[in-house]
Amino acid sequence: MLVLPQKREFNFFIFIILIIFIISLRTPSFLDLNNFMDILNDTAILTMVAIGQLMIIVTGGIDLSVDASLALTGMSVALLNQHYPEIPLFIIILISITIGLLLGSINGLLVSQAKIPPVITTLGTMSIYRGLVFVICKGTWVSAHEMTEAFREFPRRSFLGISNLIFIALLIIVLFLIFLSLTKTGREIYGVGGNKTAAQYVGINLNKINYLAYTLCGGITGLAGFLWVARYAAAQSETAIGFNFQTIAACVVGGVSITGGSGTVIGVVLGAFFIGIVYDSLTMINVSPFWQMAIQGFIILFAIIINTIMDKRNQQLLLRKRSFNE
Repeated sequence: MLVLPQKREFNFFIFIILIIFIISLRTPSFLDLNNFMDILNDTAILTMVAIGQLMIIVTGGIDLSVDASLALTGMSVALLNQHYPEIPLFIIILISITIGLLLGSINGLLVSQAKIPPVITTLGTMSIYRGLVFVICKGTWVSAHEMTEAFREFPRRSFLGISNLIFIALLIIVLFLIFLSLTKTGREIYGVGGNKTAAQYVGINLNKINYLAYTLCGGITGLAGFLWVARYAAAQSETAIGFNFQTIAACVVGGVSITGGSGTVIGVVLGAFFIGIVYDSLTMINVSPFWQMAIQGFIILFAIIINTIMDKRNQQLLLRKRSFNE
């Protein structure tokens, strides 16, 4: 099964280049290098969490709780840093990943073992996790002056002009590109989403794969929670509200089939970058945030329509090939 960049991703890349050219005609400053670095920093966390969402959607599921998981993890480590500033930063990062893994595993157990539909499961845990944010913070914020300098500056520190935030996103991209493309478990994730019945016949453990996908997504989301509150130097109960839909948008725009079975890491990266370009360009021309939300919804809907048409066309081509071979 080919899960490396395909023709769709190449065409999408060309389309993004064309969009950048069109925007630059209207706003020449858009091509400024610093502006592009800002876009990469803005989309780094989205890219990371969208890769986690990719694994779940590919299995035929969905995770609506990633925004609440991110907020709960971010608030937890921010409070920990506030009250125990002597804890080393690498321990804080490990704790954020651990919390994320725990939250993701809860989703995974409910979906794989309790057989609760993913939408219902993650809608419920989204409310629970968001409620826990209010409980642990008691309605208060953790602001910049209450965080240690090492904590809030970590995402901004740079090497060769590239921030730690971008380096971490690149690391996640490479690791999961290799995992999903070149490992047996990665191929099994695609197999589960492509055809569950066939996957069972060839010996794939559906429960294990579903549990793993949600847990890994949780781990990435936990790391993103730390990076989010550190980058914005603030942890609040409303952190990342609606971010789950952005991760789904990045996947769908990047060519991930919402019914499962197909999609690539490169496609998701391009999808997240495209969303970052759209937001940045709309901001530069002073489009209202409310219109930005409407445009985001339109992009998701349009991408789903295009993907549905392409999936049907691919299925028809596959059927024709089978008929010809017979």
